[in-house]
Amino acid sequence: GTGFMAGEKSKVVAALLAFFLGMFGVHKFYLGKTTAGIIMLVCGTIGWLLLAIPPMIIGVIAFVEFIIYLITPDEDFQRKYVEGDKAWF
Repeated sequence: GTGFMAGEKSKVVAALLAFFLGMFGVHKFYLGKTTAGIIMLVCGTIGWLLLAIPPMIIGVIAFVEFIIYLITPDEDFQRKYVEGDKAWF
């Protein structure tokens, strides 16, 4: 990406986005993983029509990612989630 998406990403920011806005995939957009972000956004919004199961699953994924982001060392975080192709966990 370009603009504010370029360069290093804060893992704390990514973790907080995953915690508070994870159901809408905001942390994925922040990390430049647009496709994963759209999947989470769709599941977190219209997923409520499907007995709330997709949003619950997405919520759990976002919470797990919140934990992983926080415990991943900074260099690994940049390599895996910002520069790399790792969109999930």
